[in-house]
Amino acid sequence: MANVVINGTLRTETGKKASKATRANDEIPVVMYGPKELVHFTAKVSAFKDLIYTPEFKIADVTVGGKTYKTILKAKQFHPISEALLHVDLLILTDGHPVKYEIPVNFRGSSPGVKVGGKFMQKLRRIKVKSLPENMVLELTADISSMELGQSLRVRDIDVQAGVEVMSQPATPIASVEIPRALRGKQ
Repeated sequence: MANVVINGTLRTETGKKASKATRANDEIPVVMYGPKELVHFTAKVSAFKDLIYTPEFKIADVTVGGKTYKTILKAKQFHPISEALLHVDLLILTDGHPVKYEIPVNFRGSSPGVKVGGKFMQKLRRIKVKSLPENMVLELTADISSMELGQSLRVRDIDVQAGVEVMSQPATPIASVEIPRALRGKQ
């Protein structure tokens, strides 16, 4: 699994004033929560670069106060004008407790519809799934080798490994092969 390492410092003060002081030091306030605990800490903004600014799904190994936690990104907040990272929420992974998360969809194969001039259009980039931490997957892969002109691939068409439940609507299209205008009259 792709892991990102983040080192943080426990936060004793919370609130608007303390958060503003934290951001002035090129750090951000972070809340890490799980079924049994809640941890407030600060970390360098640069530590989250590989976790937030990527299309991949990654797990973060967070070390705070001498303890290490396996976490996933749950929420992030950006400044509305400068787009600077303001706040991050992390979810602690605990064995035996199911987790809902979004993972990217990738495609394999080559579509016969694209070979004859169709245009492949990806409609959905991420799919919401639910699984136990020990059954987590980093991505879902859909086979497009049977897609002809005008056909769509839907969420229900993706093969998912055992222990992973798809939470997105089954009828939602994830990709299609569009018929170009030049070929529409010939069909």
